[in-house]
Amino acid sequence: MVAALELYLDVHATRRIRTLWQALEAEGIPSLGSLNTKHRPHVSLAAAHRMDPEAVVAAVEGVPGLTLSMDFVGQFVGRVLWLGVTVTEELLAHHRTVHERLSAGGVEVWDQYRPGRWVPHCTISMRVPNPMMGPAIRRCLEMLPLTATVTGAGIADHANEIFKPIHGYA
Repeated sequence: MVAALELYLDVHATRRIRTLWQALEAEGIPSLGSLNTKHRPHVSLAAAHRMDPEAVVAAVEGVPGLTLSMDFVGQFVGRVLWLGVTVTEELLAHHRTVHERLSAGGVEVWDQYRPGRWVPHCTISMRVPNPMMGPAIRRCLEMLPLTATVTGAGIADHANEIFKPIHGYA
């Protein structure tokens, strides 16, 4: 069970990432889109085993929006492929503000999402087959760079069918 505070991207960026998901699927590479049809392109600011949606909404409502640049491709251990979000002072300040508010609201998050440890990214696939990692990376590089405006946010826990939009975010 994983709950996340997700930032959602503008229509243009969302379409480009969904097109990338489809291109990978056509090549036999599973994408985040096929993992769960409710997934949408996003950047997660925080994650935990569980999050109280009401507490998170109360902690982050009214935080100003962002523009993100995705300029590189990365991977995590376990065959996770992602588009890397370029780190800026604005992004780090935004992330720090959100985590200060979450902490003040009693919301606990995983260490790897805390300020100073977080790797800002947009997940493309959670399970790229090892022999397909090279072609998958090349396909991702073909669509970069990508600029995206954050147009919304929500709490998503797909395993438990929980989705809570955060109104007033961005």
